[in-house]
Parts: sequence; C-alpha cells; structure tokens
Amino acid sequence: MGRLKIGITCYPTYGGSGVVGTELGKHLAARGHQVHFITYDVPFRLAGYRENIFFHEVEVPTYPLFLYPPYLLALANKLAEVARYEGLDVLHAHYAIPHAASAYLAREMLGGGRPRVLTTLHGTDITLVGSQPSFADIVAFSINRSDGVTAVSEALRRQTLETFAVEKDIHVIYNFVDPDEFRRRPDQALLNRFAPGGERVLIHVSNFRPTKRVDRVVEIFARVARRVPAVLLMVGDGPDLGLARRLGHEHGLAERLFFLGKQDQVVPLLSIADVLLLPSAHESFGLVALEAMACEVPVVASRLGGLPELVADGQCGYLVPQDDLEAMAERAVALLQDADLRRSMGRAGRQRAVEHFNAERVVAQYEDLYRSLVDA
Repeated sequence: MGRLKIGITCYPTYGGSGVVGTELGKHLAARGHQVHFITYDVPFRLAGYRENIFFHEVEVPTYPLFLYPPYLLALANKLAEVARYEGLDVLHAHYAIPHAASAYLAREMLGGGRPRVLTTLHGTDITLVGSQPSFADIVAFSINRSDGVTAVSEALRRQTLETFAVEKDIHVIYNFVDPDEFRRRPDQALLNRFAPGGERVLIHVSNFRPTKRVDRVVEIFARVARRVPAVLLMVGDGPDLGLARRLGHEHGLAERLFFLGKQDQVVPLLSIADVLLLPSAHESFGLVALEAMACEVPVVASRLGGLPELVADGQCGYLVPQDDLEAMAERAVALLQDADLRRSMGRAGRQRAVEHFNAERVVAQYEDLYRSLVDA
C-alpha cells in the first residue's frame, strides 16, 4: 500500500488533543508515512530527530493594527504553503477551531479539493468553546466542510450531533496508548522519594484548568488522608494550580502534596501510583485514565462523557457521580486498603487498554480513513 504525506495541526501544549495528535504522527512515521507537524511550536512530546517527521513553525505577524494576533489566518497560509510544496495528501486538524477552519481555508486556497481535510473532535472544541454562541456557526461550518470527521468517543459524537447542525457522518475512533511504552515499571528509589514511610500513592495528571476540578482532587485526598497514610502527586500546571496549593495548606496537607509541574514522561510516576483521581467536570475520552490503566493503576473518576466507554466500572476502577466527593473518597480508600483488589483491578485495566485501545489497532483505523478520503 502506498505511503501517504500527512499534515497534522494540533495544539503543541500540554493536553490530550496535542498528545494524541503527536503520538499519532509518531506512529504513522514509524509505519513509513511522511508526517508534517504544522503549528506554532514543537509539540511537547515530539523531542529529537525522528525519521519521516518534519516540523513547520507558524509565525504569527505582529502589527499595531491587529489587536489580537491573526493565528487562524497565519496557520491557513502555512498549511497551504506546506501542502503545496510537500504534496500533502491529507491535512489532519485536531480541534474544530481554529485548526479545521484553517485547514478548510488552506484547501480552498489551493483549489481542486486537495489535500483532503480530516477533522478530529476532542471535546473542549464542542463542549466548551463550540457551545458559545459566538463560535457555534463556525464550528458547524468547519465540521461540515471537512472531508472526514472523527470523534474520540461515542458520547462526544452524540453531543456534537445534538449541539450543532452537522450534516457529516462522524466516525468514532478512540484515543490510544502504546502498551510497550506505557507499562508498569516499579522504581523503588522513586517511591522512597515520595513515600519513604510506605504511604499509599494517589496521582492526578491534567492541565489544571477548571474543567479538571483540581480543587475537588485535593478535597477528595483530604478525606482519604484522614483514613489512610497517603501522599498525592499532582502532575501538570495551569490556572488552578494556586487554588490547589491553597487548599492543600488549608487542610494541613502541604507536606503530603507534591506539585510536580508538567512532565514529558509520566510512566515512572504512574508506575509508583496506587490510584488515579479524575473528578472532572468534562471528559470526552480521558486519555490520562487510559495511560494509567496501561500502567496497572486503578481509576476513580467521574461517571460522565466518554469515561464509561473507557473505564469498566467495578472492573478496572470506579465511576462515581461527579459531585459525590465522599463516594470517590470511599472508593479510593477501598482500593488503598486492599492490595489484592488493587492488583486485580490494575491487571484488568491493563488488559482492557491492550485489547481495545492499543496504538497498533487505532492507528490502522486512521490509516484506513486517510486512504478512503484520498481515493474518494
């Protein structure tokens, strides 16, 4: 089968859509396809030289006339430029706005309906940004003018169809994990650093935005810590970091809370964790839950969005109504106090991740979709 030339545009910062876009590109390149990342910075999980991968920086002009930098237009121009000179077959836009809108403009600039535009909806573009009246029309337009559209869960597909006047078929292609990379690798020295007294280890990984509800993470941990000797690893950064720190001090937990900032490599931290806390207000899929499952970490999360499609409740973790902090704490305590239950759920989570959400299987679905678009 012929090799494809694929342009990928995504947010390069810490977050699920950027991670998925970057990991997809890396796997496609390993399969022999030529992959061009087109964005304003190098994606944070794209380090060092990799064969078949190229990066094209979008430079946004600054001019006194522009109150805000015109990123959508600068991106469209760069997408068209790369597509023209590199002969791209597909522009894969991760996020409806601005990426799908920019990809549409680039395709129209080039004419002839090429390259094909595939838009992947990740959630926030629909649940938060897209639901704003000022963005609703352009989100629907960008989706409808794409040659193909995917969503990362059935829940997101349904919500998109309910929210917007969408005429396109939306294919569900789940997020994925590389089980060879994401596997439990115990590190006693690292464990001793954070839990020298044999404390149990809880972990939360996110971009610390309001939708991730890091304040609830601390509140849940406060309940847990009253019953179980434990520490909490807070991995990530964002606008609610200060709130989480303040709550930790108010609960007298400052010495048991570790704020580790953004981490490119989370496997070592997941490998010493006993439970992942994810009390989000929105999760269209929950990539960090999948990564935790692959590392045999049971998940305690909100029952919403795409999480029920990922986490088998009662088998590889627990799903709880998002506002029931006491129930989340109870589930976490049950896991922390029962090593056999913790190991059993960890193994079940690993098995589910490998069987249903492994990279080999999901990347092949994207390949098939690319080829169907190019051949159409």
